[in-house]
Amino acid sequence: MTISRRALLGSGAALGLLTACGSNTGRDGGSSDGAGPKLSQWYHQYGEAGTEEAVKRYADAYDKADVSVQWRPGNYDEQTAAALLTKSGPDVFEVNGPTLDQIRGGQVLDLTDLLEGVKDDFNPVVLAPKTYDGRIWAVPQVVDMQLLYYRKSLLADAGRKPPATLEELVDTARELTTKKVKGLFLGNDGGAGALGGTPLYAAGLQLVTDDGKAGFDDPAAARALAHLRELYEDKSLLLGAPSDWSDPSAFVQGLTAMQWSGLWALPAVEKALGDDFGVAAFPAAAPGARPAVPVGAFGAAVSARTAHKRAAKDFVKWLWVDKTDYQRDFALSYGFHIPARLSLAKDPEKAAPLSKGPAADAVRFSTENGYAEPLRWTPASRVAYQDALSRIIKSGANPSSELRSVLRKVSAELARVKKKSA
Repeated sequence: MTISRRALLGSGAALGLLTACGSNTGRDGGSSDGAGPKLSQWYHQYGEAGTEEAVKRYADAYDKADVSVQWRPGNYDEQTAAALLTKSGPDVFEVNGPTLDQIRGGQVLDLTDLLEGVKDDFNPVVLAPKTYDGRIWAVPQVVDMQLLYYRKSLLADAGRKPPATLEELVDTARELTTKKVKGLFLGNDGGAGALGGTPLYAAGLQLVTDDGKAGFDDPAAARALAHLRELYEDKSLLLGAPSDWSDPSAFVQGLTAMQWSGLWALPAVEKALGDDFGVAAFPAAAPGARPAVPVGAFGAAVSARTAHKRAAKDFVKWLWVDKTDYQRDFALSYGFHIPARLSLAKDPEKAAPLSKGPAADAVRFSTENGYAEPLRWTPASRVAYQDALSRIIKSGANPSSELRSVLRKVSAELARVKKKSA
């Protein structure tokens, strides 16, 4: 099962791939058969059959510009980052961002005006990391999320309810572990990679506060992460599964009673288990805190180097703001995702697959319990935190001392980011 809406596929040399594209960039300033200016549009390579054909069909339907779609295999983030610094990049491009450096560096256009009158209809959680200095720099396309799957029958047999707190998750996983079945699967690394900052948000904390400071300088953070170590020590975690957490195989094959995975897995789970499963957010990890689910969204951005700024912005508005039928098609016809428009995601007719059962629960979690990594959470901060989380889970490192070290590194990184913007 190939997942590619939250994790980009493959690897490759960005500059080599850019060179291989030759002059097919749409930046020759010309037009085609009176269809308006030529625009190039880039997407990362999706693993879902039919997606490439769909986006090319959308582009062909647009009659105010000649839009050429490029499907980009390899390390897409590196490709686009390099291309934005040259004249051989796209006019419109899909982005898992944009990054703070791309925004501050003037590499992408301000798209705030495209959402005039409809901004409140976009999921605010995924819109937040695409907003900087009060301006919007990319239009969210679809929402992806992670959540906890559980077998209803196994919990019922053990006299258990879906865990509402992190302590209950630990107890339930322990109770459901047998010689043949593990209680919980968080990934083959014990959860460090898949969970990321989710336990911190479930403890009522943040990765980065609104005023740009580390948001987990609190004893609740160490207590939450200590529970993850407890799961590992209890031997109630499934480790070494044939497929990792993004694939529901371990869950549907009965290797685990509960699994952390993504919304994309729901159709496969439903096909295998019928109604013998439910979904939940990551349980609250501190008194008074709320459950948490990570959400994210690729967005459509416009390169500042395009020769057709207005035409490129008009195309983005047409496709990702106005054309709700295409937005619904892109979200639900070639995979299982949530439209970024709230009214569309909750429409029982236009988004019928999301209107009942576990899927409807997931849509609710995405707005009530969702969080997205903030713009200021840089790769350096992410690596420092996840390395510490791995040591806590797998090696029994002290959560408090590990977090103190992470806080120093993250605080220094946030200071660097702030200084750079001054």
